[in-house]
Amino acid sequence: MIKEKLWGGRFTEATDALVERFTSSVDFDRRLAHYDIAGSIAHARMLGHVGVLTEGECNAIRRGLEQIEAEIERGEFAWSAELEDVHMNIEARLTQRIGEAGKKLHTGRSRNDQVATDLRLYLRDGIDAVLEALRELQVVVLDVAEREAETILPGFTHLQIAQPVTFGHHLLAWFEMLTRDAERMRDCRRRVNVMPLGAAALAGTSFPIDRAYTAELLGFEAVAENSLDAVSDRDFAIEFVHACALLMTHLSRMSEELILWSSSPFGFVELADAYCTGSSIMPQKKNPDVPELVRGKTGRVLGHLVGLFAIMKGQPLAYNKDNQEDKEPVFDSLDTVLACLRVYAGLVSTLRVGRERMREAARLGYATATDLADYLVRKGVPFRDAHEIVGRAVRHAIESGRDLSALTLAELKEFGPGIEADVQAVLTPEGSVRARDHYGGTAPTQVRAALARARSRLASGPG
Repeated sequence: MIKEKLWGGRFTEATDALVERFTSSVDFDRRLAHYDIAGSIAHARMLGHVGVLTEGECNAIRRGLEQIEAEIERGEFAWSAELEDVHMNIEARLTQRIGEAGKKLHTGRSRNDQVATDLRLYLRDGIDAVLEALRELQVVVLDVAEREAETILPGFTHLQIAQPVTFGHHLLAWFEMLTRDAERMRDCRRRVNVMPLGAAALAGTSFPIDRAYTAELLGFEAVAENSLDAVSDRDFAIEFVHACALLMTHLSRMSEELILWSSSPFGFVELADAYCTGSSIMPQKKNPDVPELVRGKTGRVLGHLVGLFAIMKGQPLAYNKDNQEDKEPVFDSLDTVLACLRVYAGLVSTLRVGRERMREAARLGYATATDLADYLVRKGVPFRDAHEIVGRAVRHAIESGRDLSALTLAELKEFGPGIEADVQAVLTPEGSVRARDHYGGTAPTQVRAALARARSRLASGPG
C-alpha cells in the first residue's frame, strides 16, 4: 500500500503518528466504499464526456475501480490508516493499479464534495431500506388488528382505565404512527437526493464540468445550487436522524405497552418465547428483552440527533473537519432503526392475545361511565348535570364494590329518573365500543373500514 500522502507536496515533515490515528476515519467510513466508487466512476465518465479525460483514461479508471470494488467485496483490500479515509485509500489503490490515469481522477473535485456525495448516496439507499422495513411492520400490524377488530381492550389515559376500545383500534393507532414515520422518511429522501459533486472544495472548479450529466448518471433528482452550501450542508443527515429518532420514539412507546401488557398483573398479551429470555437465577421468569432493548436503543438514536446538532451549531462556512464526526451517528442510527423494525415485525406477528383478561380489565375502573352520561344527555339531561349524576352513581358502585353494569335498574333510577331498562345496552364494554360508530371511532365496523383504507394506502405506495 502506498504510504505517501496524496496531499503531501506542501509539507516538509511526516504527520505525527498519534495525529494520524486521531484524524483517520477509514475504520468507519470504509462503509461508503461502494458509493465512493460509484461516484468516482460517474465523475470519470463526466470528465470524459466534457473532454478532460480521454476515452482510454476514462475506461481505465472505470475498470480499475470495478476491480477495486471486487477486492473489497472479497475482503482482499488492504485498508491503511495512513491514507486517512475511504476516498484516499481507493484513489491510491487505483493509481497503483492503472498508473498515471489514476492520478487524473480527482480533477475538478475535492474530498469535500466527494464525501458529501457518498453520504447522500448511502443515505438514499438507507432510507429505501427503512421504508421497506416500515412497510413490512405496517402489514403485520394491520394483520393483527384485523384479527382483533372486536377484541375489547381497556383504553387508558394517565395510565388509568378510561373507556373501552378494541384492540384492533389500538393497533391502528400504532399504524398511524408508522405511517407518519414513512412520510417523514420519503420527504427526507427528496432533500437527500440532491447532488453536491462539482462544488469541489467550496468554490466550484475551473474545468468545464457538466454537473447535470453526473447527476443523471448517479440518479440524483437535483443539483446543489450553491457550492459553499453543497460541501458544508449536513441538514440532510440531521433530518434523517431526526426521522429515525421519532420512529424509535414510536417503537419505544409500543415497547412500553408490550412490556406492561405482558406482565403478570396485566396478562393482556404473551410474547413468543423466541422473542424473550429467561433469568439466570429465577427459573419462572420470561423477560421481554426485545421491547426493553428497543426502548433502550431509542436513547442512543436520540443522543445521535443531539450530537449532530452540536457538531453543526458552531461551524462557519464552508467545510470543516468537524464533519468527519457526522458519519458514525448516521451509520448507527440507520443500523439501529433497521434492526428494531425487523425484529418488531416478528415480535408483533407472534403476539398471543389474552382476550378474556383484556375484557375483564375493561370492566374495571368504571370504563362505561361516559356512556351512561351520554345516555342521560340523549334523554334530555344537560351534559354537566349528567356528569354529576354519573359521578354519584360511580361513587355508590365503588362503595358497594360493584361495576356500573352490576347496579340494578332501581339503584340507577335513584340517580337519574330518566334511566330505563335500555340502559344496560350502554353499560357493557361491547355496547360502549359499538356506540362509537363514526369515522375514526373504535366500533368494530369502523375498525374494519379503517383497515380497508389502510391497506389501500399501503397498496398505493410505502407508508
